[in-house]
Amino acid sequence: MRKGVLEMCILGMAAKQEVYPSDIINKLKESELIVVEGTLYPLLSRLKKAGLVDYSWKESNAGPPRKYYRTTEEGKTFLLTLKNNWTQLVNAVDQTT
Repeated sequence: MRKGVLEMCILGMAAKQEVYPSDIINKLKESELIVVEGTLYPLLSRLKKAGLVDYSWKESNAGPPRKYYRTTEEGKTFLLTLKNNWTQLVNAVDQTT
């Protein structure tokens, strides 16, 4: 379940703007969805292989070029499905508690 929530969060962040992995980690930590690089990079790789995110290389002032991720159109459609499923799950739980 946690993996699915993290995927939804990553897709949501990358749908708003291109994001750098360390920015994703920081945002997830701020939201108390703590994640480490060892968790994030395999998720990004799976999302890329599924065609849900893509990346571009950007020059960095402090070293080598960096990969910035963005949600693809297919990923945006999948994100809407995830959000709808999430809303249904939250509503169902709310009704039973």
